[in-house]
Amino acid sequence: MKCTICREKASIQMRQHRLAMCQGHFLDWIPDQTNRFIEKYQMFTQQDRVLVAVSGGKDSLSLWDVLWRSGYQADGLYIDLGIDGGFGYSSQSRRLTEQFASNRGLQLHVVGIEDQYGSSIPGLAERNQRGRGKPCSVCGLSKRHIMNQIARDLGYTVLATGHNLDDEVAVLFGNTLEWKVDALRRQSPVLQEMPGFARKVKPFCRLYERETAAYALMRGIVYIYEECPFSVGSKSLYYKELLNRLENDRPGAKLVYYLSFLRARENDLLIEPQPGPEMPLHLCPSCRQPTPIDGDCAFCRMIRKTASDIEAHSG
Repeated sequence: MKCTICREKASIQMRQHRLAMCQGHFLDWIPDQTNRFIEKYQMFTQQDRVLVAVSGGKDSLSLWDVLWRSGYQADGLYIDLGIDGGFGYSSQSRRLTEQFASNRGLQLHVVGIEDQYGSSIPGLAERNQRGRGKPCSVCGLSKRHIMNQIARDLGYTVLATGHNLDDEVAVLFGNTLEWKVDALRRQSPVLQEMPGFARKVKPFCRLYERETAAYALMRGIVYIYEECPFSVGSKSLYYKELLNRLENDRPGAKLVYYLSFLRARENDLLIEPQPGPEMPLHLCPSCRQPTPIDGDCAFCRMIRKTASDIEAHSG
């Protein structure tokens, strides 16, 4: 197998693109494609201050690496969730993220959930869900709140996440399977900024997970291989398995599915705008972030309930 560009020995074959590449050309191709998507979807420019949400995994660290190599003003944000899982999931991912930033001289902001709010994600879930189900909803609420708060407070104009094509089509499949129209309206490579909300972008949205993993390997990026221990048995992993079977039989099927959705979305073929005024937003009196609730936002109510529960049990 030879590189499509230089005819030297190829390091990776991408059947979905009908391409094979040597290591050097592949490591140039990933940033080129990423920058093409950034420009196509008007995500940000060299003048923007970009905050990259990093988890210690291959996708977010590779994204930060690509933006750094491309000359963007990109800093990192790591949220320590306090998840152990028997092998120190959070401590290991934090160590690798800090190591990545230190080796490249990059600025990394670290927010420890337990240090900041008195309880880890499993602890918050235990006190607010009373043992009902996994802590994924509590985790998602907390990360969204903290990412936007840090971006807003520190003056970043853009918040970037490492979601890849496999992530996006798994979400799309779940949303279309249950026809979640509101979720489909929101799914996009870019969520534009609003008063109190930073612009949210996904520069890797058209790159396969296999491609970002290969990039991390070839760039020598050391990342955490293990998935979050609470992700075992999740719907998203199940949907990924199903879509991988389709992709194996029909290379490029995931990309066609995603791009067809984006075209339909742009042309309002599937999702018609809802008539009537949008839901008004209020400022949470505690954190000053926008919320549809006239009072404390869901995150602040959760933290207050947790604090009261801890105080009651300590007393």
